[in-house]
Amino acid sequence: MSKTISPDTLTAQVAQVIQAAGSSAAEAQTVASNLVMANLSGHDSHGVGMVPRYVDAVLEGGLKPNTGAKATVDIGTMLALDGQRGYGQVVGEEAMQMGIARARQHGSCIMTVGNSHHLGRIGHFAEMAVAEGLVSMHFVNVLSRPVVAPFGGGDGRFGTNPCCIGVPLKGQEPFVLDFATSRQAQGKMRVAHNKGERVPEGTLIDELGRPTTDPGVVVVPQSNGLFGALMTFGEHKGYGMAVACELLGGALSGGGTWHRPADQSRVVLNGMLTVLIDPAKLGTQQSFEQEALAFVDWLRQGPAGQGHEKVRIAGEPERAARVARGTAGIVVDDQTWAEIVEAGRKVGCAVAD
Repeated sequence: MSKTISPDTLTAQVAQVIQAAGSSAAEAQTVASNLVMANLSGHDSHGVGMVPRYVDAVLEGGLKPNTGAKATVDIGTMLALDGQRGYGQVVGEEAMQMGIARARQHGSCIMTVGNSHHLGRIGHFAEMAVAEGLVSMHFVNVLSRPVVAPFGGGDGRFGTNPCCIGVPLKGQEPFVLDFATSRQAQGKMRVAHNKGERVPEGTLIDELGRPTTDPGVVVVPQSNGLFGALMTFGEHKGYGMAVACELLGGALSGGGTWHRPADQSRVVLNGMLTVLIDPAKLGTQQSFEQEALAFVDWLRQGPAGQGHEKVRIAGEPERAARVARGTAGIVVDDQTWAEIVEAGRKVGCAVAD
């Protein structure tokens, strides 16, 4: 079973819980709006279902409300930031605002963010950049219980480690590529588990390293107390990209990499390397705009493959989902809603049913 909630109502309810957990009204609104936008974009894995984990992380002391990004290095073209374990939705936006300003001034900015709590949907930050006419590239690692197995491995050794690239297209909606290096995001396993659904073959291995379609193996401890693991996309190729995200988003940012046994902590920390480029300052603005549009048009002129209506580019599915869900409302399964209500109870907030 499930319930359908309007985006505005859901945002207000989530903000109420986040504020009760210690955030200012402004911070709670930023976090809630970001989470609901993920749901609107079709990415329920990064949406309001994260609220229970955030509340637990605050109560544990690993997530620090009302804490922003602190610059430790700022030479204009290079910027290093410490997220100070603040909400990633807040830290990430502050970081992007700083990086965008410097890229507009200098033509580019290489920026690292370490020690941020869960940044959420990385595509949001790419959308901030392309709205200013900038190209952006993001490499992110995840410091939490390792849920993804290396290619050829039999247990989880790292996180879903997303990669994101945003490219503005003159007069058109941008190209925004945002993907986990696992075959599916961990949050999608939580959503499927809560709905009682199975997942595609080749997505998971169980706690003994055997293929399975049961998402519960990475959501709840199994009979031996261990968890299963997600598999990377594209076998060794996704694995290689995941390692690159760990080295760039984790090691290079100063936020650190994962190399210890798992614990029961609910905290999710991210490190991110971001590269921002202003094509106008690169001297290729005109040819960039022309060639980017020519290539995208070339793709779209191709015939649709079997089972598809047309050729699309990254970013289009999310924008279509926003239109559809903005009208129809956001569907939240009963288990996820019960977890949100319970999270509110933990911080003395009664969420209206």
